[in-house]
Amino acid sequence: MSHVQKRLVTTAAKLASLSATNLTKFPPKQALIVKSDVPQSTFNPEIWASLQPPPPPALSAFAHRIGLASILTSTDLIQQACTHPSFTALYSQHYPRETPPSTNAQLVILGNSLLGLFATEYLNAKYPYLPTRVQKAALTAHVGPATCASIAQEMGATPLVRWHRTPRTSTRPSVLHTDALASVPRALTALVYQQRSLFSARKFVHSYFLSRQIDLRGMLKFLDPKKALLEMVKKFDREKPKSRLLKETGRFSNSPVFVVGIFSGADQLGEGFGSSLKMAEFRAAEDALHRVYLTQTPDDLLQLPTSTFSRSPGDVFHDDPADAENDYTAPDLTIAEIMYASSGKSKVAPIGH
Repeated sequence: MSHVQKRLVTTAAKLASLSATNLTKFPPKQALIVKSDVPQSTFNPEIWASLQPPPPPALSAFAHRIGLASILTSTDLIQQACTHPSFTALYSQHYPRETPPSTNAQLVILGNSLLGLFATEYLNAKYPYLPTRVQKAALTAHVGPATCASIAQEMGATPLVRWHRTPRTSTRPSVLHTDALASVPRALTALVYQQRSLFSARKFVHSYFLSRQIDLRGMLKFLDPKKALLEMVKKFDREKPKSRLLKETGRFSNSPVFVVGIFSGADQLGEGFGSSLKMAEFRAAEDALHRVYLTQTPDDLLQLPTSTFSRSPGDVFHDDPADAENDYTAPDLTIAEIMYASSGKSKVAPIGH
């Protein structure tokens, strides 16, 4: 092997998209034949490596690693789920006479809808009092693009993704590596639904997406928690909240600490501390609002609307309703979201903003 061939092999071996099984065939014929009459005939090992399909053993190992080996029995389906639509233009440019490989464009659309469905029904059932703005933020945190890309990396899909970076134009956004990675879990969700059932797709989403802990408390921000608490108490037809000093220390020192509780009648709604009475009252009102908005439905009482669909293989149009997971009883309607100010005119954001 000549010095040039050794350098090409070394360069290709460093690329994550190239499998070790292709190194025995490297360098290809186009790397050794240079056409003098074609100015752009210089061989690029990086482009050549990105055009090579992942080896079937790597695709099969990926399916076993994520627990879908019994569902995704064909490596062609896994390869399609890992092929971004941006790869088609690159492939057609270098192989104009061949048919481009199948991409996950349609699968991503279906998978994204399923992810939104499962996450929305779970958040609505788990946190019935969560404000709309916070619910949208929690939905993005659970199944958003950044989360999908992170899950794809944890699955080990990075060396299997086939994509091509494209710049931003006036009609379409740019395609980055994170966009290609985010398409893989969405496509896998759609494949699980197509190959098995809605129940299996929901189980897959709950295992990889909805089992993650999200800091919802940090998403709840209040400009005036005392006023928001007053409006909330009115909604529940409870007595007007009152602040009471529970404990204090160092009132006449440089570092005093006050503990304030907020009560509605004989019931304590919240508690907070601070270096001043005003700060402690502010935090006590926030604590009372958090206790209400972050109320969780117990797991043994949690019911989801998709539980009415069948567990057996098939789509939602042909499954047997008699084979449903369990009966679903719609919960009682909660109070309407409390909007104590107009965000459009008064420059005061609504609750949960």
